[in-house]
Amino acid sequence: MNGNSQSSSLWGSVQGLVVWAIGMSEKTPAWIYQLAMRVAIGMVFWQSARTKVEGVLTLKQSTFFLFQYEYDLPLIPADIAAYMATYAETIFAILLIVGLATRFAAVSLFVMTLVIQIFVYPQAWVVHLSWMAILAYLMARGAGLFSVDHWLKKAFISQKM
Repeated sequence: MNGNSQSSSLWGSVQGLVVWAIGMSEKTPAWIYQLAMRVAIGMVFWQSARTKVEGVLTLKQSTFFLFQYEYDLPLIPADIAAYMATYAETIFAILLIVGLATRFAAVSLFVMTLVIQIFVYPQAWVVHLSWMAILAYLMARGAGLFSVDHWLKKAFISQKM
């Protein structure tokens, strides 16, 4: 066997593998991606909220310090911003993870991410862009099959018939 036929055989195998991989990825149901995205981005905000509280929802003193001296948002007093951001991260993360009011939660966290990007950490645009890409997908496509939104939609549609 000469080198040319071995190389064409190898190339044919690589092409076959690529075609198979593309075919498999196209058969993957969208709800798998939607569930993964909801949990992934939800956990980002959930973990952020958990660093700001003691117990269930009692804000730490360090949270007020951060909002007063590091975050220093315009127009909103630091103590009010601390409560708003912490509660928003908690509530919207839960909504995303369970897939309830997903589009609303995604829009809310998208806006929060824009505020963080513009006023707090403008140098962290790569991270924020990845968050916003996930949130934009969820805003456009919704929670997917494995979500409370989907079950509610089915319940309301079946009641109309």
